Amino acid sequence: MQELTLIGKNAKKAEEYIRNLQTSVKNQVLRQAAADLEKHAEDILKANEKDMEAGRQNQMPEGLLDRLLLTEERIAGMAEGLRQLADLEDPVGEVLGMKKRPNGLLIGQKRVPLGVIGIIYEARPNVTADAFGLCFKTGNVVILKGGSDAIHSNMEIVSCIRRTLRKFQVEEDAIQLITSTDRETTGAFMKMNEYVDVLIPRGGRGLIKAVVNQSTIPVIETGTGNCHIYVDESADLEAAAAIVINAKTQRVGVCNACESLLVHESVKGDFLPVLAQQLAEKRVEIRGDEEVCRILPGAKKATEEDWGTEYLDYILSIKTVSSVEEAIEHINRYNTGHSEAIITNHYDHAQKFLDEVDAAAVYVNASTRFTDGFEFGYGAEIGISTQKLHARGPMGLLALTTTKYIIYGNGQIRE
Repeated sequence: MQELTLIGKNAKKAEEYIRNLQTSVKNQVLRQAAADLEKHAEDILKANEKDMEAGRQNQMPEGLLDRLLLTEERIAGMAEGLRQLADLEDPVGEVLGMKKRPNGLLIGQKRVPLGVIGIIYEARPNVTADAFGLCFKTGNVVILKGGSDAIHSNMEIVSCIRRTLRKFQVEEDAIQLITSTDRETTGAFMKMNEYVDVLIPRGGRGLIKAVVNQSTIPVIETGTGNCHIYVDESADLEAAAAIVINAKTQRVGVCNACESLLVHESVKGDFLPVLAQQLAEKRVEIRGDEEVCRILPGAKKATEEDWGTEYLDYILSIKTVSSVEEAIEHINRYNTGHSEAIITNHYDHAQKFLDEVDAAAVYVNASTRFTDGFEFGYGAEIGISTQKLHARGPMGLLALTTTKYIIYGNGQIRE
């Protein structure tokens, strides 16, 4: 594990330099990194094709292949995320109030970087650029541990970013990639609390659980997304169908995709056949309760496990309910605290749903696919936090900072 130790020491050395960078320099680097990603898109796509070919040979599910895939459009999106970050206000150095004590001391809080951030993630190469941008803008150093499925893509993206840092004579160890993909290395990385201040896992339930249980480094938990949409009795059914199709099929392998649908029993007869036809066109398998299977003979019988499953695939579980209260109870029982939506024209039902559903993001009449830092105006995002301490929901710049107290005195001593 000598390589890991060296990476940790390099990160700590770079951290002191990076946290003191001027905002103007950080913004120049981010804009140039965006341009360089687009300039070297061909090299990145060639590397990504190696990962895609390996994924296909390993019979990776279609939804996960979609997460792994890079295109010119997706690389342009990565670049745009970096440009948006450059345009956002730098939170580092912000003073959060200043109060004068009776003894004359002025006490306030100042926003500062977290330090060295470790990120363990699976087959999402766009995370590589997003993580760098967010950490760099907030004066943090990042150590990346991607999965073996995306190793060639990640190596090419990191190489491109490090070249950009060298152009500006900025410490290139602001970003480092652990290239070993074995589990032993991952386990050792999770115990590098001497060098790493915060660890953020991004991936499936198994990865996140392993990091939370095994890490000796403080963890910001990003959760899986068993996201629900509830179609209320007063819903505009045409709009509801469009929202469900978007939330389920626009990208099936992402954490904010809809995995489970609840339908009020009074609209099931009108809504379900129309929706089923649209889902069939998208090759989505339906797993339903008894009423759903009665109305839709092609549906499979849902099991108890289905209600709590994040499929990341072309599968949707559907259940009928008799009230908004039953819908809320079901969601709070089976959800993962990520994103939930109600489709309704009933004001009280919308407010009740917003108040009582326990999740990081709760929507009225919109797709869950918007739970994303880019869509929320944060530029890139480091992940969707489903925990309740420090950060919750899409984690942008503020989530990657902490505060320290600053105290101004003029000779005070404590009696």
